[in-house]
Amino acid sequence: MTPKPNPEAEAAQLQILTLRVAEALPKDVGRAVARLDPQDMARLEARVGDILRILGKRPALARAMPAYPQDRGQNIIQIDGILRENAQAGLGEKAQVQKVDCDRARAVTLSPLGTSTLSGRERDGKHLARLLEGVPVAQGDKVRAMFLGRYVEFSVAEASPPGAVIIGPLTAIKVAGEAAARREGGGVTYEDIGGLHREIQRIREMIELPLRYPELFERLGIDAPKGVLLYGPPGCGKTLIARAVASETDARFFHVSGPEVIHKFYGESEAHLRAIFDKARDSAPAIVFLDEIDAIAAKREDVRGDQQVERRVVAQLLALMDGLKDRGQVIVIGATNIPNVLDPALRRPGRFDREISLSIPDRRGRLEVFQIHTRGMPLAADVDLERLAETSHGFVGADIEALCREAAMASLRRAMPRIELGDGPIPYEVLQELEVRVGDFVEAFKEVEPSAIREVFTEVPDVAWEDVGGLEEARRVLQETIEWPLKYPDLFQRANTAPAKGILLSGPPGAGKTLLAKAVASQSQANFISVKGPALLSKWVGESEKGIREVFRKAKQASPCIIFFDEIDALAPARGGGADSHVAERVVGQFLSELDGIEELKGVVVLAATNRPDILDPALLRAGRLELRVELPLPDEKARLEILRIHTRGKPLARDVNLGDLASATEGWVGADIEALCRRAALLAIREAVERQEAGEGEADSLEVAARHFKEALAAIKR
Repeated sequence: MTPKPNPEAEAAQLQILTLRVAEALPKDVGRAVARLDPQDMARLEARVGDILRILGKRPALARAMPAYPQDRGQNIIQIDGILRENAQAGLGEKAQVQKVDCDRARAVTLSPLGTSTLSGRERDGKHLARLLEGVPVAQGDKVRAMFLGRYVEFSVAEASPPGAVIIGPLTAIKVAGEAAARREGGGVTYEDIGGLHREIQRIREMIELPLRYPELFERLGIDAPKGVLLYGPPGCGKTLIARAVASETDARFFHVSGPEVIHKFYGESEAHLRAIFDKARDSAPAIVFLDEIDAIAAKREDVRGDQQVERRVVAQLLALMDGLKDRGQVIVIGATNIPNVLDPALRRPGRFDREISLSIPDRRGRLEVFQIHTRGMPLAADVDLERLAETSHGFVGADIEALCREAAMASLRRAMPRIELGDGPIPYEVLQELEVRVGDFVEAFKEVEPSAIREVFTEVPDVAWEDVGGLEEARRVLQETIEWPLKYPDLFQRANTAPAKGILLSGPPGAGKTLLAKAVASQSQANFISVKGPALLSKWVGESEKGIREVFRKAKQASPCIIFFDEIDALAPARGGGADSHVAERVVGQFLSELDGIEELKGVVVLAATNRPDILDPALLRAGRLELRVELPLPDEKARLEILRIHTRGKPLARDVNLGDLASATEGWVGADIEALCRRAALLAIREAVERQEAGEGEADSLEVAARHFKEALAAIKR
């Protein structure tokens, strides 16, 4: 007998969707928000703000929000690490989604998570109810509340009425018990890492797949990868990724700092290392994270005679990672910022199967990091995070975190005179008035340097193009070569054209070569490394070449970057002559290979200046190296007038001063000579004013630079 159709059951069945779990946006973390395609929301008959039940291994509750256009049509639901933990659903897994109705919560009991002690404000039930208003919860769920920039996580111990409820402003919230420990990794999720999506995806392939689905590798007839080496500049997120992996997986996590393995007694270091791996094997699936692995696994051939402990530790680590004894479901993650010092035997497949380079974040990555670190910050309306991301070239994640902290401290210094400090806590109303403005970030940029180029970081002078008189042709070439590729990269890509790699500024002393370099550094918003040619030369064999390699390595790390070589004729003279020609030839050879060798130079422009282009090595001036040569001529009368206007800007000039006559009288002078003329005339005027004041005949306000001062200065300089 055929059963009769049940329209209500069919409708209920249509209202359940199976979607793939995806990573949430950084700004949605902690808001109990699930983003879906609007078409999926229509199938669920859900509107913005409706409550959804997400069923992984257990149910979790979230508010429905539409996905952004670029994330639509992929059959995904975007939820943060807290909701993924509540639903016990990992990234890439399927979860069932259904619209549900929830009652208002009458009472909710929360248990704090983490090790820090809660303040009275953070235990205040009424304040918590305002912060968590609209958040759907059920018993056993984890929620996050943001307190003036600091977030606190709680576990829902009890809810009334039982089941799924929505916290409202009148919900009676009680905080019971002391803080309980979070999961491994300190609660760090993938949403707390910005600008490393590709690297996280590769690490998840290496770590999560073998731990969760070992049958995939059995079916393919291969062993699962057992090790991954993370390397990159300090502060780029190596340890943070390991903490997120520990937090997002159900594996046991063993954190080992490299130096703590070493013991003074014979054999104890190796025994300590064996004990860690034995414990991980017994707790499998497990992850062993070796931080600063270069401290215990340096090249054995480089180990000195008094460092036999390090040699034995390397051998023990090699045996544990790929010896006769199987280590089971234990994955090893190593982290270092100097991978080239590691023992080569450690970097072969079977030990570290994959090496992942964590680079300095690009503009989009920096924007994500800014969004993460300003998540709980009271930003003023004038703060544009996209603009900050554009002007922070070379900053790694740790630098941006420090920048945001310094900006907050600058806002605090500005507000301190208005805050009355007493014995009790500062009133909440006063705290709400604090805000971080764009000026605070400007102050912070003065304090924080990009760590990737800290050793060669140059304080960029505040020189605008308006401060450069004449030299229009040189300005045009520099803007086209350096500024345009940064501002209009899509046009260069469409034209399938790469910008020039190098520019040579030549001209008589004082013509403005270094001034142009200062203006380029200030106006291009790229990182700037200034190198004085003779400073790289060393009497020790190989040190000069090493210096050049280091400069280019750091520039490539911090790209887009400008390297300015002042007095390049001292560094790269023509080869083939002189007693020390061998040293010069090696230095020039290194310089040429860095400029246009097998390794391509990306995102780096070389700017060089000399007043002796005739003695430079000819190979340096060919196309592909310093291919653009800009000759700075002696300024004509129009250019000299412009330079005079620049250097007399802000000076109290008398009415009898005629800059046109001065421009005519300085035929053959360069910009530096005209600057010296203006300075000399101003000093003569100051001398007269001082003499009048000492004689009691005038005030400082009567100071004027007159035509006679310029005439006297002109005669003195000509002499």
